[in-house]
Amino acid sequence: MKLYCLSNDPNKPCHILTFNEITMMLDCGLSMQSVLNFLPLPFVATNRLLNLPTWMPNDVVDADLEGELKENCDRVFVDSPLEFCPPLDKLINFAQVDVILISNYLCMMALPFITEGTGFQGRVYATEPTLQIGRLLLEELVIYIEQCPKAGFATQWKNFVHKLPYPINEAFKPKSWKQIYNMANVNASLSRIQMVGYNEKIDVYGALQVVPASSGFCLGSSNWIITTDYEKIVYLSGSSTLTTHPRPMDHNSLKNADVLIMTDLTQTPISNPDSMLGVLCVVVGMTLRGGGNVLIPCYPTGVVYDLFECLSLKMADLGVANCPMFFVSPVADMSLAYSNILAEWLSSVKQNKVYIPDEPFPHGMLVKSNKLKHFKHIYSDGFSTDFQEPCVVFCGHPSLRFGDAVQFVEMWGNNPRNCIVFTEPDFDYIEALAPYQPLQMKVAHCAIDTSLNFTQANKLIKELKPTTLVVPECYTKPPAGAPNLTELVIDSTPERTVIPYKWGEVINLPLKRKQGKVYIENDVAKQVHPVEIKPGTFLSTITGNFNVKDNIYNVKELKPTSDIGPRNINYEWGSINLSELMAKLSKEGINDAKLDNTANGYVIHLQEKDALIHLDEKNTHVLCNSDENLRSRLRTILMQCLKKF
Repeated sequence: MKLYCLSNDPNKPCHILTFNEITMMLDCGLSMQSVLNFLPLPFVATNRLLNLPTWMPNDVVDADLEGELKENCDRVFVDSPLEFCPPLDKLINFAQVDVILISNYLCMMALPFITEGTGFQGRVYATEPTLQIGRLLLEELVIYIEQCPKAGFATQWKNFVHKLPYPINEAFKPKSWKQIYNMANVNASLSRIQMVGYNEKIDVYGALQVVPASSGFCLGSSNWIITTDYEKIVYLSGSSTLTTHPRPMDHNSLKNADVLIMTDLTQTPISNPDSMLGVLCVVVGMTLRGGGNVLIPCYPTGVVYDLFECLSLKMADLGVANCPMFFVSPVADMSLAYSNILAEWLSSVKQNKVYIPDEPFPHGMLVKSNKLKHFKHIYSDGFSTDFQEPCVVFCGHPSLRFGDAVQFVEMWGNNPRNCIVFTEPDFDYIEALAPYQPLQMKVAHCAIDTSLNFTQANKLIKELKPTTLVVPECYTKPPAGAPNLTELVIDSTPERTVIPYKWGEVINLPLKRKQGKVYIENDVAKQVHPVEIKPGTFLSTITGNFNVKDNIYNVKELKPTSDIGPRNINYEWGSINLSELMAKLSKEGINDAKLDNTANGYVIHLQEKDALIHLDEKNTHVLCNSDENLRSRLRTILMQCLKKF
């Protein structure tokens, strides 16, 4: 078993797991940290951004670089359409991926990069909320970026990254960044997803069985249990033991795994979500009472539902209940609607409200009472009429590089009575605000991350008792900014093996198939006559047709034919002689066979036939684009190169 790490961000994971000849992708998260190196994309160009001075390295004279970089308050930004850091595509051919398992809607933003234009023909599994809410996030992202096109596309700066100032000189692999996909790619990738329910058993080509279990993190979020007749692998991503609106985490199904892969732990390890929520309510209340406005850059789903509920109650207590809340997103109406109809994925408290009948979330009542108003954009019909200050505005994007939030920062940034509150943990708020400096409005950092913290994770690991634990390398040492906080690590104990990994690595996991299940027909089984070769060990030869389909092995009775009788049956064994094989291919008229070494064996490429023969120590595979005549010919040639008895 091998694990490939394709993402440099453990909170936007993407892994490849190869096992029993199945190539499985675990999540396809998209790192958006790259956008912090770019200037914001406003709906309407502002003089402030247009008049920023250009920047050039002192010792570089390159006309193509001129105008690509702009400076603001000693920070350098790229003036170009935004680019994102997709999963690494050099280690694995995405066309070879058989299955993609998606844990939650925040871990699927790279799906169009994986499935479209790569030759991908596999299956994608996710729960209904993951599909439906993931669709909203993908659509919002594309709409926000496409409505603010840039005239030019900067590329030359990537050749001079080492000469640029901090932090852009530490940008992660900028030459691999890509512009965002389009809506056609989004729809095509989403059409591939097959919806599954919690605890539903899914067969994967007869080789594996996968089961999603509630992870407690968000609506429809899952941990995945991957099992065979002899092994159990658990993939734990984006999990929470806190009591919020999603269905609680399912612990029991995760116990006693041979391998536990754990990722996507909290991004705010020293913060408590409840205390952050309390601070947020106080900050919002004080700002509104002082006549200021509050901007909360956020995603259109997730924690924002809890914020609507908590803030509405707190605002009433503080006497500012008349201040409206605005929810602005291209998918705001769909987000509010979906959250109230996905009852089966909610906690029992929220579910019970459905049967009263009552809406599980209070934002339905807030909308009816006009305390929460939702619009697609700030330029939508009715927004300017309904807009009044002071108010609270929820809108995207948390990076402050695109979306309606860009306009609000520009509009409210020079008034110290206003406040911007950061609740999403994905982006450093100082980096997010850098292109808007100098800024007069107050700033509050109240990042709310309900994912497992290290204390909770270590407690959970003890309860689950995996034989081997696999975690990102950064989880095995304290954060760089707090090297003395040794409690912010995953504990290493003698009871289990801990294997760390990092971006671009391929890890060999300690799972090797030692036995397999073969079904033998009754007539064949009757012919078995075991002979004891040493105490407790018996052997017997079997003669029959060995059939393998969807990784299910069957031995059926061999029916005698005119050319096969009981006396002329051959048993092939041993390894293939490559020189003899190449000679026989040439003799059969295949003269363009090219032999190449691989990490595990050899590959013979039949160029004219567009076919491949993979040879390694334990397996031989013939790939010939469903040409059964060619496959039969090659099989005959291969069998001739084996020893017989």
